[in-house]
Amino acid sequence: MSATDIADPSTLPADAAATRKPTIALALGSGGAKGLAHIGAIEEIEAHGYEIVAIAGTSMGALIGGIYAMGKLDVYRDWVCSLAKMDVLKLVDWTLSGGGLIKGERIIETMRGLIGDAAIEDLPLAYTAVATDLDREREVWLTRGSLFDAIRASIAIPTIFRPQTLSERRLIDGGLLNPVPVTPLIREPADYLFAVSMDGPPESGSPDEVSATPTAGSDSYRSRIGEFIGKLMPHGSDKPREPGMLELLMQSMDLMQANLSRLRLAAYEPDLLIRMPRNVATVYEFYRATELIEMGRRQAREALANWQPAHAGQFTGRP
Repeated sequence: MSATDIADPSTLPADAAATRKPTIALALGSGGAKGLAHIGAIEEIEAHGYEIVAIAGTSMGALIGGIYAMGKLDVYRDWVCSLAKMDVLKLVDWTLSGGGLIKGERIIETMRGLIGDAAIEDLPLAYTAVATDLDREREVWLTRGSLFDAIRASIAIPTIFRPQTLSERRLIDGGLLNPVPVTPLIREPADYLFAVSMDGPPESGSPDEVSATPTAGSDSYRSRIGEFIGKLMPHGSDKPREPGMLELLMQSMDLMQANLSRLRLAAYEPDLLIRMPRNVATVYEFYRATELIEMGRRQAREALANWQPAHAGQFTGRP
């Protein structure tokens, strides 16, 4: 992008220059439940007077970005903030076939019922969901077709969710190759490019440990599910413990993606990077939505307060 792609406020009529909001292209990174912080970050960016005109998202970033593009972020926020631990379990459709522990159909159909669906090309702002083509071994930018088909592909964490097949391509989590998708946005006609990453340096200490054991009175089916989850996820305890299988997998992916993010962001530096510590939550802690959204809001507020914007159109590391 060149400076000629941006409207110079000095050439606008006085009333237009006074009312025009700076425009933002926004990259939202992967991160499981941590990605709920994107909601707070988006709300804070808007509260500072910016207009988001383009979004690219990976994994949870694709979900939050797509819902925002449909104008339903408040609906999703209210719903996710009402979830308790057992509500999260009810959304999981377990399977032992198809290359993943979770089918992923129940959560996507729940989202379609809550939000609706739309063709990406009909959304009121530019939207890209980033996925990984498993067979062709390359990054895929999904910019057309069903929004929730694209989101389902982007959130397909390997071994956790079944791959999503679109146009005869097996697609999985875009975070494997592009955890913070700045690159789809570098030629969008926006004043600034912001990125929100869930891969920041870890805070001292570890994230809150949780028990997935069902409460008393749960039926036997839920109890069996709870026992199975309990073997995968960590339990609260004062004693040192070995990480569960799912926890170890997610920590490994977090480490891989954090290093990949640093490399990608060094090559394609956004105008503003908002970062969440990567250990603030585990991938499944959606019942902490209110807390995580507020964390995102605080991190965005701090980043914006410390940011010294260049003149619109003068981008660091952008064409």
